[in-house]
Amino acid sequence: MLFRQDVLRRIGEGEVTLAFRRWLRPTVKAGGTLRTRVGVLAIESVEVVGEDEVTEHDARRAGAESREAVLSEGPRERALYRIEFRLAGPDPRVALRERADISPEERAEIDARLSRLDAASRHGPWTRTVLELIAERPATRAPDLAASLGRETAPFKADVRKLKELGLTESLEVGYRLSPRGKAVLARLD
Repeated sequence: MLFRQDVLRRIGEGEVTLAFRRWLRPTVKAGGTLRTRVGVLAIESVEVVGEDEVTEHDARRAGAESREAVLSEGPRERALYRIEFRLAGPDPRVALRERADISPEERAEIDARLSRLDAASRHGPWTRTVLELIAERPATRAPDLAASLGRETAPFKADVRKLKELGLTESLEVGYRLSPRGKAVLARLD
């Protein structure tokens, strides 16, 4: 579930606590969490609603200008879901990526995870190459980075998300950069 930057800011301020999405099937579930740039969201409820159940108050809680703005988003033939959430806390990856001092045990775990990612890849080992590319070309559009490796954008972005889960990269408005942790890992690979 994606949010526009202005809505994310308002989520972080506690102003937005509701979302509406038209889905074939939900991408979040009640009791689950969703990591965003402003922190982890606790998903409190996910329910299908009729258009007549959407109020002006709900639209404002969702960060929309009006009820009509909510109803006009997404393909109308899909079910309309009402998602209630709260900001549960910071994204743990933020603290992780800031830690450049890596213990030998953590280092062994990171190395093992990178090896598993490389071994499971259909296009061969990629982790070091992608870390080096992001280090050389921070804030570069993902399609441009992917093309420089002769790869499709979507699978490339999925690979970068795997590195992000390890605290090695972070997303920018455009492109990525290595985190302090990612720089430390890459320096040890060299």
